[in-house]
Amino acid sequence: MSQRMNLGELAPEGYRAVLGLEKYLAKSLHARLLDLVKLRASLLNGCAYCIDLHGTDLVKQGADLREVLAVGAWWEFPGFDARERAALALTDAVTKLGERGVSDEVWDTARAAFTDKEVADLILAIGTINLWNRIGVTTRLHPEV
Repeated sequence: MSQRMNLGELAPEGYRAVLGLEKYLAKSLHARLLDLVKLRASLLNGCAYCIDLHGTDLVKQGADLREVLAVGAWWEFPGFDARERAALALTDAVTKLGERGVSDEVWDTARAAFTDKEVADLILAIGTINLWNRIGVTTRLHPEV
């Protein structure tokens, strides 16, 4: 399957706006945490491009291959700390955003693990990667192999 379109070329101002969020988030959240969140949402959304990108970024940061693979079943893997687990649970809840939204349990766990500012930044990060995933899947953006 070939890529359907390049949003960066067709809607450059909007594309740059999303990149602006990325720049802000890169300064606001720890790189490993941000890439764990991005990888988890991308797995849930089936975005091959983003899975490849953020899995590779985690390895470049020194993550063990087992950790990268375990993002798919993070709740079963003992190698993630409490903050990472809270961020991954929040990612699941915000990405899936079921009929009742984010549960109090997930919210309270995130609020206990992070400052209010960090929770706000995590919500922005999860929303942003979900937008990137929707762009990638819709336009059939695929990683180079």
